[in-house]
Amino acid sequence: MSGVTTDRGVLESIIRQAAVCRIGLCDGGQPYVVPVCFGYEDGVLYFHSSVTGRKVDALRRNNAVCVEFDVDQEIVKAECACKWGIKYRSVIGFGEASFVEEVEEKRRALDIIMRHYGGEPQDYPEATLAKTAVLRTEIQDATAKITGTEEEAAL
Repeated sequence: MSGVTTDRGVLESIIRQAAVCRIGLCDGGQPYVVPVCFGYEDGVLYFHSSVTGRKVDALRRNNAVCVEFDVDQEIVKAECACKWGIKYRSVIGFGEASFVEEVEEKRRALDIIMRHYGGEPQDYPEATLAKTAVLRTEIQDATAKITGTEEEAAL
């Protein structure tokens, strides 16, 4: 049994604890999922990339994305194989990615990513910024799923 919620507090708690965001893209009619480092602030997800590559090419053709975060994974063993399970908390959301072009906004987004991992704001050399794509996605239609935990029972 699992609990599903759209409660913003629950969603944000999971996102802030996640180490990786998986971004689902559509690349020429084929699904393509990429794990990325990210930052999150005020309902907006930021991630960075090289300015070239499959992910960037796919996003330029179709900017619709699905994002997934998961935390607290634990296998639950049982006597019978059919009774095994997994505890976890996850978020799945949808949005449209846009490229951050303005240099100061790009710096701010990179600082948000750094803070997510415990780092401090940085000085980003112009040459590095020129080689770095930064993407912004306002997360919409997000749901959290919680399974195998006491928190699930409260949902």
